Amino acid sequence: MSDALDIALRLVAVFVVFLVFPLVIGQTEHKVMAHMQGRLGPMYAGGFHGWAQLVADGVKFAQKEDIVPAGADRRIFQLAPAVALLPYLLVMVAIPIGPHNAVGQALDAGIFFVLAVMGVGVLGSLMAGWASANKFSLLGGLRTAAQLLAYELPMLLAAASVAMAAGTLSLPGIVEAFHWWWVPWQIVGGVVFFTAGLAELQRPPFDMPVADSEIIFGAYTEYTGLRFALFLLAEYAGIVVLCALTSVLFLGGWHGPFGADGLGWLWTLLKTVILAFGVIWLRVTYPRLREDQLQKLAWTVLIPLALAQIALTGVVKVVISS
Repeated sequence: MSDALDIALRLVAVFVVFLVFPLVIGQTEHKVMAHMQGRLGPMYAGGFHGWAQLVADGVKFAQKEDIVPAGADRRIFQLAPAVALLPYLLVMVAIPIGPHNAVGQALDAGIFFVLAVMGVGVLGSLMAGWASANKFSLLGGLRTAAQLLAYELPMLLAAASVAMAAGTLSLPGIVEAFHWWWVPWQIVGGVVFFTAGLAELQRPPFDMPVADSEIIFGAYTEYTGLRFALFLLAEYAGIVVLCALTSVLFLGGWHGPFGADGLGWLWTLLKTVILAFGVIWLRVTYPRLREDQLQKLAWTVLIPLALAQIALTGVVKVVISS
């Protein structure tokens, strides 16, 4: 009975994080962009520092009519938002936030699990583009597929490098094996992993599949109301997952200058928040890449860097063990 209660409490905790953290990231993006770009609207909604902006957005999405195009594949069209969102909930179950088994479910091959499930989330965009009966949506879906193929490989190679260094595929095991001298040694893999993750989330400057100036809003052109809001929520949930994974794999997770046992969860949260701020900063700083530039970056820059990181990891492991 105690085991069942423990599992239930862990699942409830993961579900609460899944519901709250993406909304916090969305609200933060409103405020950060408002400060960086001088946007007045998000700073005044509701009064003090625009606290009601997120509420206003929720009301706006809820009151919009839910429309399904006449020529659309209705079932696939309605299912796509859930397929885009739910994989991130499953990934959060496997991400450790602190020592002493502070994880929803520890998995022996956790790194493979999270990368495989994150790849499933992109299928939501493909389903939305194909089922919408709209040429712009279809083009956005095809761009999503091309982007996934290009950036899944460097992301996997970068994660394989840190798993090789730690000698385990378990996410808690990787954090436990972490040493601070890994940061300069694995920094290239961390940058590759983070960049490829941004591209898979279709975040600026890698948002060609949803380029409003070219293909309206890509795979989501025909979506309105709460279904469109679910795609936005999936994007923010993906930011939380990507930043948490980057902190766990490359920044030591719960390791900090002091209080790793008692404050381990706080260090993980702090690193995740800083990386999420970086994601928002990139959005307001860099222009969108062209489609050819996006593909060139993956195949000629990120993949060679990831392979070089794996080679360096192999050399260092041999030197250490000899």
